[in-house]
Amino acid sequence: MQEILMLKPIFQERIWGGTRLRDYFGYEIDSEETGECWAISAHRNGDCRVMNGELEGQTLSQVYETHRELFGNSESPVFPLLTKILDASSDLSVQVHPDDEYALKYEDDLGKTECWYIIDCDEDAEMIFGHRARTRKELEEMIDEGKWSELLERISIKPGDFFYVPSGTIHALCKGTLVLETQQSSDTTYRVYDYDRTDAEGNRRELHIEEAKKVSRVPHKGDPVKPEVREVGHLTITSYVSTKFFTVEKWTVHGTQEKSLEEFTLVSVLSGEGSVNGMKVVKGDHFILTSFCKAASLSGEMELMVSWVEKLPCR
Repeated sequence: MQEILMLKPIFQERIWGGTRLRDYFGYEIDSEETGECWAISAHRNGDCRVMNGELEGQTLSQVYETHRELFGNSESPVFPLLTKILDASSDLSVQVHPDDEYALKYEDDLGKTECWYIIDCDEDAEMIFGHRARTRKELEEMIDEGKWSELLERISIKPGDFFYVPSGTIHALCKGTLVLETQQSSDTTYRVYDYDRTDAEGNRRELHIEEAKKVSRVPHKGDPVKPEVREVGHLTITSYVSTKFFTVEKWTVHGTQEKSLEEFTLVSVLSGEGSVNGMKVVKGDHFILTSFCKAASLSGEMELMVSWVEKLPCR
């Protein structure tokens, strides 16, 4: 059965998007406002197609439904992860995502815990990460009164930074930022504030104030990431986060090295080129090493972001 699923990205226009996905990765995109590359996705709002092998042309959701053996016979009813690359040419809305319990009940979707790797950003780039309200009452009052400068916590960022963003975290990427996002397979976002922007027709985007108040974590609790780096021959592994939702690492390949795999693994090539199990890969490629891959044979000079879901122990 197929060991590697090479996927065709889906590009989404956004009011805050730009041209960085084309300029940085060389993707063939006509739009000047491309905000998102859905790189590995089986979500109904962006379902990537397989580009190679006997499953070529099928969507990832179809493959997941009919060939669960490729995914370790995962018991998740939907493909659990979604990899995106975001080009924030201008500020994203201030937003928050619900957890599984709330999203499944009200949105027919998974919750959205996510994490960000800063691929590139302007020298003075920052992001909104958390808030200063001490109680839910205080949060609600500050939102209702529009006290955004007092409420929102802003932090400076630089290339190579990594942030874990659990559901319930008020946040926003800001202009001049290119980010790889690993998240639960969800498209549920509650906008709290959108700078009173209007689209091409002069319409403001919908806000979700009441929902946001209900799902936001109060007080904000940051989850700092402490990367752990280890060398395995010609491979440098940087481990960022391992939760019930996903494990995320960066693999920097400088030569030839074999790496054992525990689960089916999502891979995005951030820079360079080389080969994985004999398949040539270049910057901007995205693929899945299925459960039929017991190891990844890596060769070249390249930087890979990888993620997987740890299998829960039997009870």
